[in-house]
Amino acid sequence: MGAFKEPHGGVLKELYLSESAADEEKLKARDYRSWDLTPRQLCDIELLLNGSFSPLEGFLTQAEYEGVLKDMHLPDGVLWPMPINLDVTEEFAASLSAGEAVALRDPEGVLIAVLELSDIWTPDKAEEARSVFGTEDELHPGVHYLMNTAHPVYLGGRLKGVEPPNHYDFKLMRDTPSELRGRFRKLGWRKVVAFQTRNPLHRAHQELTFRAARENDANLLIHPVVGLTKPGDVDHYTRVRCYEHILEQYPEQTTTLSLLNLAMRMAGPREAVWHAIIRKNYGCTHLIVGRDHAGPGNDSNGEPFYGPYDAQELMIECESELDITMVPFKLMVYVEDMAQYVPMDETTKDQKVLNISGTEFRRRLEEGLDIPDWFSYPKVVRELRKSYPPRHQQGVTIFFTGLSGSGKSTIANALLVKLLENGGRRVTLLDGDHVRKNLSSELGFSREHRDLNIQRIGYVASEITKHGGIAICAPIAPYSATRRIVREMIGSVGGYIEVHVATALEVCEQRDRKGLYAKARAGIIKEFTGISDPYEVPENPEITIDTADLSADLAAHRIFVKLESMGFIR
Repeated sequence: MGAFKEPHGGVLKELYLSESAADEEKLKARDYRSWDLTPRQLCDIELLLNGSFSPLEGFLTQAEYEGVLKDMHLPDGVLWPMPINLDVTEEFAASLSAGEAVALRDPEGVLIAVLELSDIWTPDKAEEARSVFGTEDELHPGVHYLMNTAHPVYLGGRLKGVEPPNHYDFKLMRDTPSELRGRFRKLGWRKVVAFQTRNPLHRAHQELTFRAARENDANLLIHPVVGLTKPGDVDHYTRVRCYEHILEQYPEQTTTLSLLNLAMRMAGPREAVWHAIIRKNYGCTHLIVGRDHAGPGNDSNGEPFYGPYDAQELMIECESELDITMVPFKLMVYVEDMAQYVPMDETTKDQKVLNISGTEFRRRLEEGLDIPDWFSYPKVVRELRKSYPPRHQQGVTIFFTGLSGSGKSTIANALLVKLLENGGRRVTLLDGDHVRKNLSSELGFSREHRDLNIQRIGYVASEITKHGGIAICAPIAPYSATRRIVREMIGSVGGYIEVHVATALEVCEQRDRKGLYAKARAGIIKEFTGISDPYEVPENPEITIDTADLSADLAAHRIFVKLESMGFIR
């Protein structure tokens, strides 16, 4: 067994100042322009400062960024596959000049680092999407974030770390690369297999990881991501409790658990290479790379964004530069007559193979159905059931969208009455007009203000849903990107059903009780949806209703039956 292969010349790029220098920087930073870091930026800056992103010494310069996009290499020839930039607003960027210092703060105003600004530029985001994700399809969460959430201007430059971002949870499991390397040395672990995950682990994962470590005569690091993952993933608090239970299933002193505050991009092959570099920085010698590693699923045409082995193939191409060994993920299945898990390619035709897909597992969880012990450990299942009870105990949002006059509010009120009549659940109606009056009275009707209004509705609905209630929302919500933000916000804490009230424009105009369409046609009301401002039709709503053919009572009944069939009400 060889010694640790130290990455990048054996030196981790830890970017923190000494205590005295940090105190001096805090005083000077009072005169710097200040930027409040976004959740993704907080993840990135933590891993930049503690050396996880070695050899980077800050946010990428324009030349470094362009090299990463072109061929995954920095100008000095070092392999690096992922753009790590500080995205800011045009207004903030306009106030800056290359050469000045920028104070970077967390949401509470704590100074985390100082950026020695060297580059300011506006990237070609479409080119970035094609280079990094291989697509411009906004169904890809990384592309969607890039196009709709990330700010338009990038800043690059070296960082001076002042204070690590604070975490109140699982403190003893959050290790820096130098701390984890030190633990490995202390334990005498000379070969370490890392397992990257953003999901709960079940018996197949335990069998797979233990086999991978044993076959490589190595110890095992379970290294889950607890930063930003794919929308809809199980929250990291629940997952970590599950990881702690599954750790009991490994032989003593063979396996350890550490948390990685990474903001995933779901970039498939490039992400696999990125994960390998990060794990090498943590002192690992091997990384398990699975089928469709860090893949986000299917595109708008129903086809996978990445091939099942694209990540493994790119890892093989980069193997000589990575200096970390890939362990290919083997699909493990349960063979009933052997009462154990074996790799799928080692089974025979006469053996009875059992497997439960991720979709089927979620269905059983949602409906409170049995989950067999051969699939998962009882403690893990109990933990998941606590956080994700059956659907009839979960909150849900019914989100109406459609033109003014389409019938949204009428159907929403009818549905409210039907749910109250059924009983057993708290129900709240967030009508567009009422929200405008009580929650967003200071907002106008520009796109920016409309988006903010919808996001406020989404936030309130997510809180209702999170606490087990039913929220009915009935705004116009004309923009698909904003509706997706709301779907992701609410879908992470409970159910979400989008109802497109697809009543035709001419019918809506005929019903125009307030005379709004007439005023819009006359130019009196500016930016009116359907006349002078577009309405982006939902592509995949759970329910579509045309009130030209359906009464409000029958429309509400259809939605009620849908909620019943999905298990949200009994």
